[in-house]
Amino acid sequence: MNRSEIREQAFKLIYSLEIQKKEVIEEQINLYIESNNIEDKKTIEYIEDAVKGIEKNKENIIEKINRNLKKDWRIERISKVDLAILKLAIYEIKYKDIPFKVVINEAVELAKKYGEDSSKNFINGILASVVKE
Repeated sequence: MNRSEIREQAFKLIYSLEIQKKEVIEEQINLYIESNNIEDKKTIEYIEDAVKGIEKNKENIIEKINRNLKKDWRIERISKVDLAILKLAIYEIKYKDIPFKVVINEAVELAKKYGEDSSKNFINGILASVVKE
């Protein structure tokens, strides 16, 4: 799997956790990896790191999203797909050594594939604001 495909797998699990509101992260990661027949060690490590890292830094990531929303917007209005993309991208920008341009481009591509028509612009705008902070 290439980096984009690995990121997409992580996004799918993050989205799934967003929908299910499950508390047992480790169990959900293992179940996802097993049910999707993921055997590549690099992919498993990335998924585990992303999901656990987002969980560990959840308050800080949510606060960054809230701070960069327009005044009349609230986080509850954001679709679960967009929220999962934003969480993954902000985690990568703030906590990983990945160039922000790569992260934003990948996030926009995920938004084009899984989000609504307006998702790509929304994601791009929020992430651009986060980078400027």
